[in-house]
Amino acid sequence: MPEEIGPRVELIDGALVLSPGPGGRHQRVLLRLAVALDKCAPEHLEVLPVVNVVLGPERLLIPDIAVTTCPGRDALCLEVADLLMAVEIISPSSRTYDMAQKRVLYADSGIRYYLLVDPNDRPSSAVLFRLDGDEYVEVTSSKVGRLRFDEPFLADLELP
Repeated sequence: MPEEIGPRVELIDGALVLSPGPGGRHQRVLLRLAVALDKCAPEHLEVLPVVNVVLGPERLLIPDIAVTTCPGRDALCLEVADLLMAVEIISPSSRTYDMAQKRVLYADSGIRYYLLVDPNDRPSSAVLFRLDGDEYVEVTSSKVGRLRFDEPFLADLELP
C-alpha cells in the first residue's frame, strides 16, 4: 500500500477498511497521551503515534499509539512481535470498531497490552487490558482523569 493515500487504511482478513482522519479532540488526546506515555516508558521501549503493524499475512492495523520493544527501528511496518501495547482512542465514526473488533484482532495476534481511551468523556476515560490466554482482562481503569498502572511499566497519566 502506498504511504500517502489520505484516509487511514487498514487491512483485515484481506479487506481494506478506510476511516477518516481523526478530529481535533482525538488528535489533542493522542498527542498529550503519547507525550505522557513517552515520559514514563523505560528507555528499552519506544512510544510511537500512528504506525503500521503487521498482524498477519492479511492483517495490518494502525493503532493510534504503539509502545514498541524496538526503539530506533526505522521501518514502514512493525511486526506484531515488536509491539508491547496498542493504544486506541475511540472515534465517533469507529466506536464499535475500536471497542470490539480491534480488541479481538489485537488479542488474536498476541499483543500483550491494550489501552482503550474514550475522549468523549471529560476528562477522557481509559481502561488498560492485559492479554490472559486468548482474551484481554482489565488491569485498571482511570479515576477522576488519572490513569495509574505498574504494568507493563510504571505510569501515572493525567488524561486530557
